[in-house]
Amino acid sequence: MFNLFKKFNYKMAIVIRDDLKLSKGKLSVQVAHAAVSCSIKSEKNNKFFKEWFSEGQKKVVLKTDDLDSLLKIFNEAKSVGLTTELVKDAGLTEIPPGTITVLGIGPAPEDEINKIVGKLKLV
Repeated sequence: MFNLFKKFNYKMAIVIRDDLKLSKGKLSVQVAHAAVSCSIKSEKNNKFFKEWFSEGQKKVVLKTDDLDSLLKIFNEAKSVGLTTELVKDAGLTEIPPGTITVLGIGPAPEDEINKIVGKLKLV
């Protein structure tokens, strides 16, 4: 049985660009792309995947102002060895092809993720 009071030690963070003002449906799909891509990448080569998965796959969705700030976060996460995934849209609906919409980070220990995204606000 899942313990509701257990402290989670691992999480994944998804960071969205607030400037794009995507519809809720479009944003949801972009977040899902990042989560799935990070999960697949992590399962292959991340020592934290099994623990994160067994804890219930904690995820947070955060926002940043624009592409420049998203890329800064991406570079910070990558520089410390965290799993990252930038999602580029196919451009079939709301935005031009190749637009970077969201960034996935992790899974990793919460304290490592928080060093990178701890000051961002929840969506």
